[in-house]
Amino acid sequence: MEKPLKYPIFNKRKVGDEGEDKAVKFLESINYQIVQRNFYSRFGEIDIIAKDKSTVVFVEVKYRRNQKYGQGLESISKKKILSIIKTAKFYLKSEDIDCRFDVISIDNNQINHVISAFDNIY
Repeated sequence: MEKPLKYPIFNKRKVGDEGEDKAVKFLESINYQIVQRNFYSRFGEIDIIAKDKSTVVFVEVKYRRNQKYGQGLESISKKKILSIIKTAKFYLKSEDIDCRFDVISIDNNQINHVISAFDNIY
């Protein structure tokens, strides 16, 4: 009989799903309509695609159970931002639709919603 593991196995996807579930509940509470979760393309993934009135919103979710590795918002690299933007363009397929990029950072169960998070990147 195998010994039980001394430390539980960390399941990154499970933690990510937990954060995304919290983000979805938050967005729904402020009247966003969830269109799709975990949209994949060859360029990358978008955690949540939602509508805020007539605007399509691409939402990146960063979930931290503690501050050991910093806040979730700080962990979004320029490479990740470019991947999200390329994936969003693929999703929109050149349609002329108003869109923006939001980030939801959940740190110690405190939700921080940054609207138009990528506007000041370039």
